Amino acid sequence: MVTTALLVAFVGFLAGIESVLDEFQFHRPLIACTLTGLVMGDVTTGIIIGGTLEMMALGWMNIGAAQSPDTAIASILSTALVIGAQLSMPVAIALAIPLAAAGQLLTVLVRTICVFFQHLADKYAEEDNIRGIDFSHLAALCVQGLRVAIPAFLIAYYADAAVVKSLLQSIPPVITGGLQVAGGFIVVVGYAMVINMMKANYLMPFFFIGFVIAAFLNVNLVGIGIIGVCIALIYLKISYPQVEE
Repeated sequence: MVTTALLVAFVGFLAGIESVLDEFQFHRPLIACTLTGLVMGDVTTGIIIGGTLEMMALGWMNIGAAQSPDTAIASILSTALVIGAQLSMPVAIALAIPLAAAGQLLTVLVRTICVFFQHLADKYAEEDNIRGIDFSHLAALCVQGLRVAIPAFLIAYYADAAVVKSLLQSIPPVITGGLQVAGGFIVVVGYAMVINMMKANYLMPFFFIGFVIAAFLNVNLVGIGIIGVCIALIYLKISYPQVEE
C-alpha cells in the first residue's frame, strides 16, 4: 500500500511540475489518469477516466493571471478514488470538479509562495551566483510538484471517498461563493492583462463587447466566436480596404 501510494505521489509530483512547465503534458487528464491507473494496477480504468476528464478539461488553460481549475489534482485524486476506494466512476468524475476547484485555490497559494524564490533568484543574479539561481528555480518547481504529490499520497494511502466528500462539503458556502465570484473576475482580469501586455489597447473595445455579450445576452462560446469572427472581418475590411482592391 505504501509503495503504491509513493508511486502515485511520484506521478503527482511530475504532474505538479508539468502544470507549470507544459513540457510533456503530464498534468493533462489523459496522461495523469493513465499513469495513475498504471501504478495502481488498473490502467484500463485510468485511461477511461482520463478520456472522460480530458473532454471536460479541453478548454481549461491559464490566461494571464487567470488560473484555470487544477487538472492534475482532479485527475490523479479521482483515479485514486475509483481504483483505491472502489468508488463508482460517475461519482468520482463528479468529485473531480470540486477537487479541481480546490486545487485551483491551492495553486494560487503555492504560486504566491513561489514569489519568494523568484526574489531569491534575483538576489543571486545580482551576486552572479549561477548555482543559486538554479537552486531557486528548482526549489520553486519542487514546491509545485509537492502541491499535487502530497494530496495524491494521502488519497492513495487513505482512499476514502466519504472523508474526501465530507471535507469538500465542510467548506462554508460564503467561502465557496466568494471564490466563484472572484474566479469570474480573475478570468476577465487575466484576459485584460494579456491584451495590456501585448500593447494592443485598440483591442480593448472588442474585449468589453465580448464580456457584455457573455454576461448579459446568454450567448454560448460558439455564438461569441462567430460574432467575434464577423466583427474581425468587418474591422479588417474597414481598416484595410486596399487589401481587397
